[in-house]
Amino acid sequence: MPTFLSHDHYLVGRRDEERQLDELIRDVLAGRGGALVLRGEAGIGKSALLAYAADAVPGTQTVRASGSEFEQELPYAGLHQLCLPLLPDLDDLPPRHRDALRSAFGLAGGTPDPFQVGMAALGLLAAAARRRPLLCLIDDAAWLDEASSKIMMFLARRITADPIGMLFAVRSGQEPDSFEKLPGLLVRGLPDEDARALLAAHRPFPLDDQVRDRLVAEAQGNPLALLELPRAGGFAPPDASSVPARVEHGYRARLAGLSAPARLLLTAASADPTGDPGLLWETARLLDIDVTAAGAEVSATGLADFGLRIRFCHPLARSAVYRAATPADRQAVHGALAAATDPEIAPDRRAWHHAQSVTGPDDWVAAELEWCASRAQARGGVAAAAAFLERAVELSAHPGRRIDRTLAAGQAHLDAGLTEAAMNLLNTLEHAALDEQQQAHVELLQGRAAFTLYRDGRGPELMTRAARRLAAIDAEQARHAFVDAVEMSLFAGQGGDIIHRVVAAARLAPPSAAPDLLDALIALVDRGFPAATPLLRRTLFDGDEPYWTRRPALASLIAFELWDQDAYREITEWLVKRGRQSGSPSVLQLGLAQEAGGAVTEGDIGRAIAASAEEVAVADAAGVPSLLNHRLYLAAIRGRRDEFARLVRAAVAVQGPGRITNLDTATATLHNGLADYPAALAAARKAVENGGIILTGPALPELVEAAVNCGEPDTAATALASLTARTEASGTAAGLGIAAYARGLVTGDEHQFRDAIELLTDGGLVSPLGRAHLLYGEWLCRAGRHDECREQLRTAHHLLSRSGHEGFAQRAADGLSRLGEPVRPRLEEPYEQLTMQELAVARLVAAGATSREVAGQLYISKRTVDAHLRNIFRKLGLTSRRQLKDHAGLLQE
Repeated sequence: MPTFLSHDHYLVGRRDEERQLDELIRDVLAGRGGALVLRGEAGIGKSALLAYAADAVPGTQTVRASGSEFEQELPYAGLHQLCLPLLPDLDDLPPRHRDALRSAFGLAGGTPDPFQVGMAALGLLAAAARRRPLLCLIDDAAWLDEASSKIMMFLARRITADPIGMLFAVRSGQEPDSFEKLPGLLVRGLPDEDARALLAAHRPFPLDDQVRDRLVAEAQGNPLALLELPRAGGFAPPDASSVPARVEHGYRARLAGLSAPARLLLTAASADPTGDPGLLWETARLLDIDVTAAGAEVSATGLADFGLRIRFCHPLARSAVYRAATPADRQAVHGALAAATDPEIAPDRRAWHHAQSVTGPDDWVAAELEWCASRAQARGGVAAAAAFLERAVELSAHPGRRIDRTLAAGQAHLDAGLTEAAMNLLNTLEHAALDEQQQAHVELLQGRAAFTLYRDGRGPELMTRAARRLAAIDAEQARHAFVDAVEMSLFAGQGGDIIHRVVAAARLAPPSAAPDLLDALIALVDRGFPAATPLLRRTLFDGDEPYWTRRPALASLIAFELWDQDAYREITEWLVKRGRQSGSPSVLQLGLAQEAGGAVTEGDIGRAIAASAEEVAVADAAGVPSLLNHRLYLAAIRGRRDEFARLVRAAVAVQGPGRITNLDTATATLHNGLADYPAALAAARKAVENGGIILTGPALPELVEAAVNCGEPDTAATALASLTARTEASGTAAGLGIAAYARGLVTGDEHQFRDAIELLTDGGLVSPLGRAHLLYGEWLCRAGRHDECREQLRTAHHLLSRSGHEGFAQRAADGLSRLGEPVRPRLEEPYEQLTMQELAVARLVAAGATSREVAGQLYISKRTVDAHLRNIFRKLGLTSRRQLKDHAGLLQE
């Protein structure tokens, strides 16, 4: 183990912090990556700890980045800092990754896929780490631009198998939510004894005890304050301001003796976060500053170093200099920086400086910012586009352009996930002179924003209001908006009442040239599912370019209600393919969630778990919450009560109570599997009563089964009638088979069970087929036909246990045990020892994917894939990739 060399950065009173950094560095040297967030107030010593880590071991590589308040709007600026020393390896990356990173850094055209940018950055870090262990030091991480922040979190969660360490420094109170998921180290103030030692180490002459104690009291353990307060006098009575504010005041005190040109030169340096000396000297020339004389004055203050890069002694010093400048000086500096910035190389930064240089509305600069917003969006910088547009709104003199830019900024904020900021922008138009088209646009955006904020149930209402307004302006857009309102109601879990109100308003919409989806939804409310089914099929699924491609989420719900597995599978495959090609995390997440749900029905529990694992990986890569509905269904069908309850709590925390689609149906399925029929009856009844026009069908067979077992024949008969009408209208083998076994339960007609088994066998649907055998077996047992009962229960147990339907399989096992035929306890399948991500890796490798291909699909490093494979081989007792192809369970179809 190498010796750590900390003497170059001797830190007083930081033994515990040094020990934690040493542990991280030891792990990196041993090939195990990790990340750590240093948290604390400004000046507390985070930057010093980063410097300690950089010098701790000779031979490690170090790359750095620093967030900047003045560069926060420029997409991928922070990531570019980090990767700049590693760009010689860029050509060794796979073409897709290389092109994405070049686009992100403005080195090539095109729109970068954020996933591919993340994989490219991971590839660069991993390539460097193969030569020597790598430390990535990111100071002032809270000021990173949004795009860089997301990619760095992506990296921090994927370096565990590589010799890479990432250290982030963030100020307390400014930490982004995503940082909370990383291990942290809280950097506290120094105890008084250590504070005195630090003062003594940095003062050439002894301090009077009273003065020293006063300084220690004022600094409150903040090392930077201890060193800066004496320079600022240090003897003013402590005030109510924070220590960082007093430290910043200390930095400002160093400006007192500077000439006006020297102060202006420092202000220009503080306003340019690139640290490019060439840019600063050209800016100084435009400001008529004598660089030699002014530079000498600046050097004497120790505030900044004008070397190969322009560096301030501390981020607070940069902030202090900038804030100390007069507004006129700041505007002059930004104007000169804009003139000195190459419009070809850095048009965004040039426009931003222009925006800071003007004193009032300026439509020319606003138009320049608008153009930069378009460029930022093309590079995937949606947060940057939102910031450019918001500033363009502030600078717009023309009222009409101001309104248009506000609407564009609101849309950009929504695209960036900044929903509350979008709402605030749109609210500024409350008293503006809007025409009907603009007012409708506002309400459309407000509706989408309200829907995104799960706890705000106004989305459908606002969308309906917009649709009404559009009816007189743009009939087609109005009809689309009404469908949006219905879809929002369904996915917000709001059910029937809201949908009926939406449809009541939609009846007044101008008619379409031919029946469309809105007509089908109105028919669904007015005449019921059976009558509306032909129109639903015709408007969604028929034609060379079926309409479902425009509304895949809604279409998949309807396909599920129709028990149309072919349509459901087609939509799922399209979503997964489209999501992979477009790089859209929301589309890919939806496709993988539906793949998991379809796999459960088809009896492929391994594929369901693997799809769930990939959906979690996509969500993690995108920095968004994982979808939970398919995992709820998976836990329910497996009879995992505790896991189901945990997922419900997680869903409620994200979406709010009462807004989880199909929760009651999943709850009924769980309890029917566990033979808790009263609980199943209550949940299924609630699902049917509150489901509305679409979220009802799958709950009906659960309601029939629970009601029969609870001795409520009238409830069962009513549910069966509704189920029969729906399945006959649908005409699918799956629907007819499910209705047949439900009819057998209610009527006692044995032929219905046999018909169900025949229909479901032909459809190849393992889940409902297993339940048909189970229900038939239980009916035969009640009839005293024990030999026939055993045969059906054996078949049910085989199908249900093989497909992971553990609760229902246990019902079959219990029935066999009562007949004197004990069933061996279900043995855990070897593949069930694997984690979700290990299972996803195993299935992809078993299907022939290389480690690099698996890494790209699951958004992890190749080295992580290889580490997972070692665990997979150990758990399954295998020695090669080839053996995975023949392993039971992994490739079950």
